[in-house]
Amino acid sequence: MNRQQPPDSLQRTLRLALWVSLAFIFFNWVWPFLQGWLLAVTAEPRAVTPRGSLSKVEQTNIAIFNQASPSVVYITTTQDLVNLWTRDVTRIPKGTGSGFVWDGHGHIVTNYHVIQDASAAYVRLADQKTYRAVLVGASPDDDLAVLRIQASLSILKPLPIGTSSDLQVGQMVYAIGNPFGLDHTLTTGIISALDRTIRTDNGVIEGLIQTDAAINPGNSGGPLLDSAGRLIGINTAIYSPSGAYAGIGFAVPVDRVNRVVPRLIAQGHYRRATLGVVVDDHMSRLVSDKLGVKGVLVLRVEPGSAASEAGIRGSRVLPEGRLVPGDIILEVDGKVVENAADLRAALDDYTVGDKVRLKLLRDGELLEVPVTLQ
Repeated sequence: MNRQQPPDSLQRTLRLALWVSLAFIFFNWVWPFLQGWLLAVTAEPRAVTPRGSLSKVEQTNIAIFNQASPSVVYITTTQDLVNLWTRDVTRIPKGTGSGFVWDGHGHIVTNYHVIQDASAAYVRLADQKTYRAVLVGASPDDDLAVLRIQASLSILKPLPIGTSSDLQVGQMVYAIGNPFGLDHTLTTGIISALDRTIRTDNGVIEGLIQTDAAINPGNSGGPLLDSAGRLIGINTAIYSPSGAYAGIGFAVPVDRVNRVVPRLIAQGHYRRATLGVVVDDHMSRLVSDKLGVKGVLVLRVEPGSAASEAGIRGSRVLPEGRLVPGDIILEVDGKVVENAADLRAALDDYTVGDKVRLKLLRDGELLEVPVTLQ
């Protein structure tokens, strides 16, 4: 019996469906494979687009890092633990930090809290050589410490020293240190504020530089530089609930460093003669400009201090919020003081027990008051 052939229209439909299926398989499976194979066979590196010259900011960043990084050191500390039962001593890692070469005699400057309570400290220079360090002196009140290593003069590269007396908010700054143990890390930012006061485990530190340059654990003791590559501060602390960078860091100004460090090298300690007054440059400028003078306004006198015993008066705030200015310090033994830094610098020329004469403006009247420094 003969089978009936499908009609021509059905045959054409079946052939079309077959071709469509083959085309679908080819373009979705076969062609991508062939295309990938052809591209792999013919693939070549792309041509490099010329970059052009680096910007002036980039050139400055690179120059400052290349100039300053050989002076920055990596500090590690250890601590000895004694087993009370066996009397065995175990040396364990304690912490890390940064520092920098101060002079060609092997003196290294860092923060006091970097080496605090450490049994031993080790300094690694830019050539990756590590040296055992000895403690020369420390000033916990300034969070400064000086170490010394025995290294060749050709390896020691002291940082150029700048000044912090003329710093301005908005000025570019550069921080080099070893955050989280990542040595020789450069971060940039600006000076966010001046004459800041913070409280640390070792007390209150006044007159600090505030910066938004990224400072993290391990940056402590590293240098803060200006756009000329000069040292203008030592990174000392961060303000952060998490303990990591949050946009606010603080540095000890270099003018204080340049007063304290030589005494630490020479004497091993630094005893600051103080008046016992609380001052603020912003308030001093507001009141001094209003009165047409230049000086330092005494906001508060610490009880039992040298200033208190000398009868120096602090400022008062009335119930309605109006400030009644206290004494304005104009001179210390004939030296004009116009801000808190000037006052600290003038007092640094004296030791505890010395007597100085303060020239004051009190209620529009000029006075001279003798004070025995404490």
